[in-house]
Amino acid sequence: MNENLRQTLKLLPSLPGCYIYYNKDDEIIYVGKAKILKRRVMSYFNKKHHDSVKVQVLVSQIERLEYIITNTEVEALILESHLIKKHKPRYNILLKDDKKYPYFLITDEDFPRIQVVRKKNMNPEKGRYYGPYTDVRAMYSTLDFLKKIFPLKQCKSPKFKDRPCLYYHIGRCMAPCQNKVTSEEYKSLVHQAELFLSGKQSELMAQLKEQMEKFAAAEQFEKAARLRDSFLDLKKTLEKQKVVYENTKLNEDIISLLTEDGIFAIVILMVREGRLIDKKDFVYEVETEDKTEFFATFFKEYYNNLTLGYPDKIVSNELENVGEKDLYEEWLEILAKKKVKISYGKSAQGKELQMLADKNAKVVLDNAKLKKMSKIRDDFNEIGSYLAEKLELKNFPHRIECYDISHIQGTNTVASMITFINGQSKKSEYKRFKIRTTEGKPDDFLSMKEVLTRRLKHLGEKNWDKPDLMIIDGGKGQLSSVMQIIEELGITGIDVVSLAKKHEEVFLPKRSEPVILPQNSSALFLFQRIRDEAHRFAITYHRNLRSKTMVKKQTLKKDSNQA
Repeated sequence: MNENLRQTLKLLPSLPGCYIYYNKDDEIIYVGKAKILKRRVMSYFNKKHHDSVKVQVLVSQIERLEYIITNTEVEALILESHLIKKHKPRYNILLKDDKKYPYFLITDEDFPRIQVVRKKNMNPEKGRYYGPYTDVRAMYSTLDFLKKIFPLKQCKSPKFKDRPCLYYHIGRCMAPCQNKVTSEEYKSLVHQAELFLSGKQSELMAQLKEQMEKFAAAEQFEKAARLRDSFLDLKKTLEKQKVVYENTKLNEDIISLLTEDGIFAIVILMVREGRLIDKKDFVYEVETEDKTEFFATFFKEYYNNLTLGYPDKIVSNELENVGEKDLYEEWLEILAKKKVKISYGKSAQGKELQMLADKNAKVVLDNAKLKKMSKIRDDFNEIGSYLAEKLELKNFPHRIECYDISHIQGTNTVASMITFINGQSKKSEYKRFKIRTTEGKPDDFLSMKEVLTRRLKHLGEKNWDKPDLMIIDGGKGQLSSVMQIIEELGITGIDVVSLAKKHEEVFLPKRSEPVILPQNSSALFLFQRIRDEAHRFAITYHRNLRSKTMVKKQTLKKDSNQA
């Protein structure tokens, strides 16, 4: 730590604000907020961050720091979001993806239009934005419905000087350019479209019914008929939406986050007036293992960019890990201009909605994993070459095998061998072993020795092809033990590495330092999938054996009692 940094730390105030870390090249590498700046910043330098490689690396690169004092912690939270968006610091979680999600824009014109826009930096001067919409097909279906129910202007400028265009004749525009509708009537139509996009269906239905009756009483039957058709179409659409809770004004967002192998899947269920009206899903691959930090980043970014349509309550069990409930409720009230309650989903109703969101998130995560595995299959030559170079392999890893041991205190000890060929699982060549040498006395080294001995003696036989690469679940110690076994068996020409779960480090034989594969890389994802599949296959076999043992014991006990 240099002297300037040391002096700055001594002068830190015990006030709320934001702190900004710079590296030796004077680049901003991290921005954070704090209720008490002195306590928060000093924690980076006073604590041993053994469990966080990211924090260790960050602290080692801090050359100087600046801070900005705010009046309150919520002001610090708002400032933090602004600074992160502006500077994009390396060690803050940045939610980058390749998608620019579309929004609906109701333009700020004398006679507004509804447009689809994909710009990330939304300009409030252009109008009011609604979204984002993560399902583009559903969004365009909604747009078609909106144009039918609310026939707003579709052309930026009139097609003809003295007559309306085709949209008017097919009922998709009210031709304000030809004075076929008054300004008041058009504003009412725009307001109704906004109510629909905000999820305020009950208010919208009441307005349509009131207007319909008003036109009918004034004998303006053509206008009354148009509103009747809109009313019935809207009613039919609402009947298709799932009623979550009847006789309620429930307006909630329910958020679920699931993560596996570097993939973060988030689902937001939007319940308005007791109805599930929409689902938004997001998939990210970011370089972090900290689920809580990721969720906090997503939560702040999503609601900071939400322009309209804030719920009355946000439900998520992930928010309990984030903490700072009062702070986030105060922040949301500033954004939404109304009170927004945060709930951890502990009530019966909350648990039910959370389970529904979790089911949706599981589907999104599984689809993302399948998509990534498909990409690995298509790009395996490149991935295999990268692994061969990075891990100093003698062979190109066409055939990869992985082994896992499973037992409970030495009973029903089993092992699995799973096979991946060119990046894809080959289930017909999976093997399972019931361990004979260590039953009743747990010894993973002896168990692995038995497995490898039984597996490698079959080299060259049908369905027992020689592997190019063997992956062992564990760290440096497990790898050393396995290499000892392989050397005793006199086997050569097979590459062997181990994968340690805690920090996903890859260990190589006779190398003290591990190799770190990039956290969101396809290479690491492939290794994780292989390791997890070996574990799943071993656990499944162990559970089956254990169940059979218990049934057998119960049968013997029953027979003994009868005797």
